[in-house]
Amino acid sequence: MAKLWFKFQRYFRRKPVRFFTFLVLYLTAGSLVLLHSGFVGQPAVSQNQANPVAGAPAEGAELPFLGDLNLGRAFRDTGETSSIARRYGPWFKGKDGNERAKLVDYGGAWSRALKGRVIREKEEERAKYIGCYLDDTQSRALRGVSFFDYKKMTVFRCQDNCAERGYLYAGLEFGAECYCGHKIQATNVSEAECDMDCKGERGSVCGGANRLSVYRLQLAQESARRYGSAVFRGCFRRPDNLSLALPVTAAMPNMSVDKCVDLCTEKEYPLAALAGTACHCGFPTTRFPLHEREDEQLCAQKCRAEEFESCGTPSYFIVYQTQVQDNRCMDRRFLPAKSKQLIALASFPGAGNTWARHLIELATGFYTGSYYFDGSLYNKGFKGERDHWRSGRTICIKTHESGQKEIEAFDAAILLIRNPYKALMAEFNRKYGGHIGFAAHAHWKGKEWPEFVRNYAPWWATHTLDWLKFGKKVLVVHFEDLKQDLFVQLGRMVSLLGVAVREDRLLCVESQKDGNFKRSGLRKLEYDPYTADMQKTISAYIKTVDAALKGRNLTGVPDDYYPR
Repeated sequence: MAKLWFKFQRYFRRKPVRFFTFLVLYLTAGSLVLLHSGFVGQPAVSQNQANPVAGAPAEGAELPFLGDLNLGRAFRDTGETSSIARRYGPWFKGKDGNERAKLVDYGGAWSRALKGRVIREKEEERAKYIGCYLDDTQSRALRGVSFFDYKKMTVFRCQDNCAERGYLYAGLEFGAECYCGHKIQATNVSEAECDMDCKGERGSVCGGANRLSVYRLQLAQESARRYGSAVFRGCFRRPDNLSLALPVTAAMPNMSVDKCVDLCTEKEYPLAALAGTACHCGFPTTRFPLHEREDEQLCAQKCRAEEFESCGTPSYFIVYQTQVQDNRCMDRRFLPAKSKQLIALASFPGAGNTWARHLIELATGFYTGSYYFDGSLYNKGFKGERDHWRSGRTICIKTHESGQKEIEAFDAAILLIRNPYKALMAEFNRKYGGHIGFAAHAHWKGKEWPEFVRNYAPWWATHTLDWLKFGKKVLVVHFEDLKQDLFVQLGRMVSLLGVAVREDRLLCVESQKDGNFKRSGLRKLEYDPYTADMQKTISAYIKTVDAALKGRNLTGVPDDYYPR
């Protein structure tokens, strides 16, 4: 036997081509045998079984999961399918009431196709596609809230966000933009014009260039559109010219907060003002800016239809902000001509630079740029992120740089300063949790946090000192002042940028000020992460910066910077 094996080896060593030919034939034969065994015992499928709509299968018959594809392994109609339906919910039931069996093996191409089919059927229960519609940046087809994600947008994600906020319609555009609304204010166009794949779901259509793929949300809850989801703005004196300030008025003898909010939401207005037995709708304008709140006792007239809610009086209005997005400040573009000067939006990391960019873009209508490139910010709508910082196409440039050479490259700067205790924690959260995420508990308790404070706290001081020393035409803005008095501080910033902005646009920014760049307050630390030594060191840096600001006849740091 050994001699025979030796001759066999010697034969193939002399003729390697024969060896490889033999190997290929052997593998092919094995594959055919395996493939044949996979189909042995498959049930025959009648025409009715292949098409469940044409006729229901007999009780106890084997049900092919793929229907007319005739490829899946079958399940008997036993208690197994019932347990699957209980586990995966009622969406596993077909239109004829028969429970669908769970797919056993997701390995093959046929199983992936079926998985997609099940997902689409689930989405159809949630929303119904109604067509491709024209959209315009100046007059949106859907005028509720909107959000962008140029990397992970999917049809389901857009529908989910709009349904969660109680909207009736969800629309997708440019493969990455999601718009919500209560009614469609545009004309229907050819389906061929909605031709862009979703950025996060290849094979699914997410509109086109100025074209919306629109879905009607079947599961939008009526209760979600009630006043519980509206924002209370306060009690305000009746404006002088009511018909111009709040153009829509409706008499409501049985007034309630939800009735007025629902009316203004349906009319696509962001403000609902309750005046006793009258409901007014409109936008925040110079005639009704919502800057001077009155004592709420002046509005404390109970609603006729709601015993525990105030509905205002004919002289003092209770105002709510509805979920309708104020689109007067949502258009953005690149500068039409190359800018002659480079203006920096400079800040220490964690001082609110991304939020300030959001405000500036809304206020001016122009994109902001960056000294760096952050793909996550580009995907969230900061389209100037990809431009070179010297391109001259953006209104200002984000930077955290603090060297003399880097600072002197700019012709002017907005220097954003924030309380170092808050800025350090915000940057630590960003570093370990993303732009609106949070660092894990282990990071705060581990060596990362003390090392971070040791390295970054001195930089907070030197960053401000360097910009005051080397910067040209520096406008200092404190983050805390911007939060407290956005209208005035943003007006100062826009003035330095050389853009003439109407007050109504700034009022629009006020109502959209948070954007998608604010961390939730649900995960605040339950303890102070700063030790006594850290506080002593940081307090010294605060005093140094305060003295430097006052030495240039500027306002010193806000009082809440210290003591802690």
